[in-house]
Amino acid sequence: MAPTDTATARLSTPRAAGAAGVAFAVLLAAAMVLMRLAVPSGDGAAEPVPAGNRWAVRLALEIVPFAGIAFLWFMGALRSHVGQAEDKFFSTVFLGSGFICAATLFVAAAAAGTVLAEDNPSDFGRHYAYTILATYSMRMAAVFVLSTAMIGRRLGVFPRPLIAVSTLAGLVLLVIGSSVPWSELVFPAWALVFSVHILRIRARLR
Repeated sequence: MAPTDTATARLSTPRAAGAAGVAFAVLLAAAMVLMRLAVPSGDGAAEPVPAGNRWAVRLALEIVPFAGIAFLWFMGALRSHVGQAEDKFFSTVFLGSGFICAATLFVAAAAAGTVLAEDNPSDFGRHYAYTILATYSMRMAAVFVLSTAMIGRRLGVFPRPLIAVSTLAGLVLLVIGSSVPWSELVFPAWALVFSVHILRIRARLR
């Protein structure tokens, strides 16, 4: 084997990258559900988190970093599936939106940690965390989803039904994500569908 072939083999996409999207989807959805169920909303939004729910908040905050790591691997798996023919413009949007989405998820999680204050819960922290997640992070997720759909459509690497689902998911996150409760779960659901598709394709190629 030539030196260049050896280097290529060493830099090949790890098999675990294909399952990273599944891990990301499950972890992020779990964190979102735990926070939604544990933190009071509506008229009780200014009240401390009930003592019996604090474990759920702590667990959600512990999960988010691992979800972010899995998301980076998921991005790598998507790029590997697309191959070398990806358009530079859309790949730039894809990467930029993905990185910003991951970063804002971490910021939202850090701000959400203020709800664990027993005697003086930070109402500002709650609103800040929700704004970062629903308004900014999910909007970047929408751009990420839409750019993935556009790349797949232009290169023909994803089936049309999957592109249609991606377009719909992106529009939901972009337009109504900040105004409809639980709509943020569209993002991990989309990632799960896409990851299963990639895993099925790779299984057929073995």
